[in-house]
Amino acid sequence: MSRRPVNPTRRLVDSGNISLGGSLQSKSRSSPLLSIGLLVLGAILFIAYSYSSSGWKRGVDVVSKIEGGVSCTLELQEALPILKKAYGDNMHKILHVGPDTCSVVSKLIKEEETGAWGVEPYDIDEADNRCQKLVWKGLVRVADIKFPLPYRAKSFSLVMVSDALDYLSPRYLNRTLPELARVASDGLVIFTGYPGKQRAKVAELSKYGRAAKLRSSSWWIRYFVQTSLEENEVATKKFEQAAAKRSYKPSCQIFHLKAYP
Repeated sequence: MSRRPVNPTRRLVDSGNISLGGSLQSKSRSSPLLSIGLLVLGAILFIAYSYSSSGWKRGVDVVSKIEGGVSCTLELQEALPILKKAYGDNMHKILHVGPDTCSVVSKLIKEEETGAWGVEPYDIDEADNRCQKLVWKGLVRVADIKFPLPYRAKSFSLVMVSDALDYLSPRYLNRTLPELARVASDGLVIFTGYPGKQRAKVAELSKYGRAAKLRSSSWWIRYFVQTSLEENEVATKKFEQAAAKRSYKPSCQIFHLKAYP
Protein backbone atom coordinates (compact mmCIF):
# COMPACT_ATOMS: atom_id res chain seq x y z
CA MET A 1 0.00 0.00 0.00
CA SER A 2 1.45 3.29 -1.11
CA ARG A 3 1.53 6.38 1.17
CA ARG A 4 -0.42 9.41 0.04
CA PRO A 5 1.97 12.16 -0.88
CA VAL A 6 2.04 15.14 1.41
CA ASN A 7 0.61 18.35 -0.07
CA PRO A 8 3.47 20.88 -0.07
CA THR A 9 0.98 23.75 -0.05
CA ARG A 10 -0.60 22.49 3.15
CA ARG A 11 2.84 22.14 4.73
CA LEU A 12 3.61 25.70 3.77
CA VAL A 13 0.30 26.94 5.23
CA ASP A 14 0.86 24.98 8.41
CA SER A 15 4.29 26.41 8.80
CA GLY A 16 2.85 29.78 7.89
CA ASN A 17 0.22 29.47 10.64
CA ILE A 18 2.93 28.86 13.17
CA SER A 19 4.88 31.90 11.94
CA LEU A 20 1.74 34.03 11.91
CA GLY A 21 0.89 33.01 15.47
CA GLY A 22 4.39 33.91 16.59
CA SER A 23 4.13 37.23 14.82
CA LEU A 24 0.83 38.02 16.49
CA GLN A 25 2.24 37.06 19.86
CA SER A 26 5.24 39.29 19.25
CA LYS A 27 2.99 42.21 18.29
CA SER A 28 0.82 41.70 21.35
CA ARG A 29 3.93 41.86 23.51
CA SER A 30 5.18 45.07 21.87
CA SER A 31 1.78 46.87 21.89
CA PRO A 32 2.10 48.19 25.50
CA LEU A 33 5.47 49.71 24.64
CA LEU A 34 3.99 51.25 21.52
CA SER A 35 1.11 52.75 23.52
CA ILE A 36 3.49 54.21 26.08
CA GLY A 37 5.63 55.67 23.32
CA LEU A 38 2.61 57.30 21.70
CA LEU A 39 1.51 58.74 25.05
CA VAL A 40 4.96 60.20 25.67
CA LEU A 41 5.07 61.69 22.20
CA GLY A 42 1.62 63.22 22.67
CA ALA A 43 2.64 64.72 25.99
CA ILE A 44 5.76 66.27 24.45
CA LEU A 45 3.74 67.79 21.62
CA PHE A 46 1.15 69.16 24.07
CA ILE A 47 3.82 70.73 26.26
CA ALA A 48 5.52 72.28 23.25
CA TYR A 49 2.21 73.75 22.06
CA SER A 50 1.30 75.06 25.50
CA TYR A 51 4.74 76.57 26.03
CA SER A 52 4.44 78.49 22.79
CA SER A 53 0.98 79.80 23.68
CA SER A 54 0.52 83.24 25.23
CA GLY A 55 -0.45 81.96 28.67
CA TRP A 56 2.67 79.92 29.26
CA LYS A 57 4.85 82.54 27.62
CA ARG A 58 3.44 85.11 30.00
CA GLY A 59 4.18 82.79 32.93
CA VAL A 60 7.79 82.40 31.83
CA ASP A 61 8.06 86.19 31.53
CA VAL A 62 6.77 86.64 35.07
CA VAL A 63 9.24 84.10 36.42
CA SER A 64 12.11 85.82 34.63
CA LYS A 65 11.08 89.12 36.21
CA ILE A 66 11.55 87.93 39.78
CA GLU A 67 14.84 86.11 39.27
CA GLY A 68 17.49 87.89 41.29
CA GLY A 69 15.18 90.67 42.48
CA VAL A 70 11.88 91.76 43.99
CA SER A 71 8.77 92.70 42.03
CA CYS A 72 6.30 94.72 44.08
CA THR A 73 3.55 94.02 41.53
CA LEU A 74 3.87 90.30 42.23
CA GLU A 75 4.06 91.14 45.92
CA LEU A 76 0.77 93.02 45.64
CA GLN A 77 -0.92 90.01 44.06
CA GLU A 78 0.30 87.80 46.87
CA ALA A 79 -1.04 90.28 49.43
CA LEU A 80 -4.54 90.57 47.92
CA PRO A 81 -6.23 88.21 50.44
CA ILE A 82 -4.71 90.21 53.29
CA LEU A 83 -5.75 93.50 51.72
CA LYS A 84 -9.25 92.07 51.44
CA LYS A 85 -9.25 91.46 55.21
CA ALA A 86 -7.97 94.98 55.89
CA TYR A 87 -10.29 96.92 53.59
CA GLY A 88 -13.37 94.69 53.35
CA ASP A 89 -16.16 96.33 51.37
CA ASN A 90 -13.88 99.18 50.32
CA MET A 91 -12.34 96.83 47.76
CA HIS A 92 -15.35 96.95 45.48
CA LYS A 93 -13.96 99.37 42.90
CA ILE A 94 -10.18 99.30 42.51
CA LEU A 95 -7.67 101.06 40.31
CA HIS A 96 -4.22 99.52 40.01
CA VAL A 97 -1.35 101.62 38.67
CA GLY A 98 1.89 99.95 37.68
CA PRO A 99 3.60 97.64 35.19
CA ASP A 100 1.97 94.30 34.43
CA THR A 101 -1.36 95.75 35.53
CA CYS A 102 -3.18 93.27 33.28
CA SER A 103 -2.26 90.40 35.61
CA VAL A 104 -3.46 92.37 38.66
CA VAL A 105 -6.76 93.36 37.03
CA SER A 106 -7.34 89.80 35.79
CA LYS A 107 -6.93 88.50 39.33
CA LEU A 108 -9.13 91.16 40.93
CA ILE A 109 -12.10 90.78 38.58
CA LYS A 110 -12.34 87.11 39.55
CA GLU A 111 -13.41 88.23 43.03
CA GLU A 112 -17.12 88.55 43.71
CA GLU A 113 -18.55 92.08 43.73
CA THR A 114 -15.19 93.56 42.77
CA GLY A 115 -14.62 95.88 39.83
CA ALA A 116 -11.07 96.55 38.73
CA TRP A 117 -9.31 98.87 36.31
CA GLY A 118 -5.65 99.36 35.54
CA VAL A 119 -3.22 101.99 34.28
CA GLU A 120 -0.04 100.75 32.62
CA PRO A 121 2.55 103.56 32.91
CA TYR A 122 4.69 102.13 30.11
CA ASP A 123 4.07 100.69 26.67
CA ILE A 124 2.64 97.18 26.69
CA ASP A 125 5.06 95.15 24.60
CA GLU A 126 3.85 91.83 23.18
CA ALA A 127 0.61 91.87 25.19
CA ASP A 128 -1.06 88.48 25.38
CA ASN A 129 -4.68 87.86 24.36
CA ARG A 130 -5.92 88.33 27.92
CA CYS A 131 -4.31 91.75 28.19
CA GLN A 132 -5.49 92.80 24.75
CA LYS A 133 -9.08 91.97 25.73
CA LEU A 134 -8.78 94.08 28.90
CA VAL A 135 -7.49 97.02 26.85
CA TRP A 136 -10.26 96.56 24.29
CA LYS A 137 -12.89 96.55 27.07
CA GLY A 138 -11.45 99.74 28.52
CA LEU A 139 -10.47 98.09 31.81
CA VAL A 140 -6.76 98.70 31.17
CA ARG A 141 -5.22 101.71 29.50
CA VAL A 142 -1.71 102.96 28.86
CA ALA A 143 -1.14 106.42 30.35
CA ASP A 144 1.82 108.48 31.45
CA ILE A 145 1.27 108.92 35.20
CA LYS A 146 3.38 112.10 35.21
CA PHE A 147 0.28 113.79 33.80
CA PRO A 148 -3.34 114.00 35.07
CA LEU A 149 -5.18 110.68 35.04
CA PRO A 150 -8.25 110.41 32.75
CA TYR A 151 -10.66 109.84 35.65
CA ARG A 152 -12.96 112.02 37.70
CA ALA A 153 -12.28 112.75 41.37
CA LYS A 154 -13.08 109.86 43.72
CA SER A 155 -13.80 107.49 40.82
CA PHE A 156 -12.41 104.49 42.74
CA SER A 157 -12.84 103.29 46.27
CA LEU A 158 -9.21 102.18 46.49
CA VAL A 159 -6.12 102.97 44.42
CA MET A 160 -3.19 100.52 44.53
CA VAL A 161 0.25 101.43 43.18
CA SER A 162 3.24 99.13 42.64
CA ASP A 163 6.59 99.35 40.82
CA ALA A 164 5.76 102.84 39.59
CA LEU A 165 6.66 105.59 42.09
CA ASP A 166 10.21 104.28 42.56
CA TYR A 167 11.01 105.39 39.02
CA LEU A 168 9.79 108.97 39.47
CA SER A 169 11.91 111.90 40.58
CA PRO A 170 10.54 114.16 43.34
CA ARG A 171 9.62 116.66 40.65
CA TYR A 172 7.17 114.22 39.06
CA LEU A 173 6.10 112.69 42.37
CA ASN A 174 4.75 116.14 43.27
CA ARG A 175 2.33 115.77 40.37
CA THR A 176 1.63 112.05 40.43
CA LEU A 177 0.96 111.25 44.07
CA PRO A 178 -1.70 113.95 44.62
CA GLU A 179 -3.31 112.85 41.35
CA LEU A 180 -3.51 109.25 42.58
CA ALA A 181 -5.06 110.42 45.83
CA ARG A 182 -7.53 112.60 43.89
CA VAL A 183 -9.19 109.65 42.13
CA ALA A 184 -9.51 107.60 45.37
CA SER A 185 -12.49 107.91 47.69
CA ASP A 186 -11.49 105.59 50.55
CA GLY A 187 -7.74 105.15 50.42
CA LEU A 188 -4.44 104.63 48.69
CA VAL A 189 -2.12 101.60 49.02
CA ILE A 190 1.47 102.02 47.85
CA PHE A 191 4.00 99.22 47.33
CA THR A 192 7.61 100.43 47.02
CA GLY A 193 10.98 98.72 47.14
CA TYR A 194 13.25 98.52 50.16
CA PRO A 195 16.61 100.30 49.92
CA GLY A 196 19.42 97.80 49.51
CA LYS A 197 17.21 95.14 47.89
CA GLN A 198 17.78 94.37 44.23
CA ARG A 199 14.82 95.21 42.05
CA ALA A 200 13.49 92.74 39.55
CA LYS A 201 14.26 93.73 35.98
CA VAL A 202 10.64 94.19 35.00
CA ALA A 203 11.66 96.25 31.97
CA GLU A 204 14.68 97.71 30.30
CA LEU A 205 16.13 100.98 31.55
CA SER A 206 15.20 102.65 28.28
CA LYS A 207 11.56 101.85 28.98
CA TYR A 208 11.54 103.43 32.45
CA GLY A 209 13.82 106.29 31.53
CA ARG A 210 15.81 105.98 34.75
CA ALA A 211 16.92 103.47 37.36
CA ALA A 212 14.72 102.81 40.36
CA LYS A 213 15.31 105.11 43.32
CA LEU A 214 14.64 103.01 46.41
CA ARG A 215 13.78 105.30 49.31
CA SER A 216 13.55 104.58 53.02
CA SER A 217 10.27 104.50 54.94
CA SER A 218 11.26 107.68 56.80
CA TRP A 219 11.76 109.46 53.46
CA TRP A 220 8.32 108.39 52.29
CA ILE A 221 6.64 109.39 55.54
CA ARG A 222 8.14 112.87 55.35
CA TYR A 223 7.05 113.14 51.76
CA PHE A 224 3.48 112.06 52.58
CA VAL A 225 3.32 114.77 55.24
CA GLN A 226 4.54 117.36 52.73
CA THR A 227 1.77 116.36 50.29
CA SER A 228 -0.90 116.40 53.05
CA LEU A 229 -1.46 112.66 52.91
CA GLU A 230 -2.22 110.98 56.23
CA GLU A 231 -1.61 107.38 57.22
CA ASN A 232 -4.71 105.20 57.37
CA GLU A 233 -4.00 103.81 60.83
CA VAL A 234 -7.10 101.61 60.96
CA ALA A 235 -6.24 99.90 57.65
CA THR A 236 -2.59 99.59 58.67
CA LYS A 237 -3.49 97.83 61.91
CA LYS A 238 -5.97 95.46 60.24
CA PHE A 239 -3.42 94.62 57.55
CA GLU A 240 -0.70 93.88 60.11
CA GLN A 241 -3.06 91.63 62.10
CA ALA A 242 -4.15 89.69 59.00
CA ALA A 243 -0.53 89.38 57.85
CA ALA A 244 0.55 88.01 61.25
CA LYS A 245 -2.16 85.32 61.13
CA ARG A 246 -0.89 84.17 57.74
CA SER A 247 2.79 84.54 58.69
CA TYR A 248 3.11 86.91 55.76
CA LYS A 249 6.28 89.01 55.58
CA PRO A 250 6.26 91.46 52.68
CA SER A 251 9.33 91.94 50.53
CA CYS A 252 8.25 95.49 49.70
CA GLN A 253 7.32 98.50 51.79
CA ILE A 254 3.54 98.92 52.05
CA PHE A 255 1.93 102.25 52.94
CA HIS A 256 -1.76 102.71 53.71
CA LEU A 257 -2.93 106.29 53.16
CA LYS A 258 -6.20 108.12 53.52
CA ALA A 259 -7.79 109.75 50.51
CA TYR A 260 -8.14 113.50 50.35
CA PRO A 261 -11.29 114.82 52.11
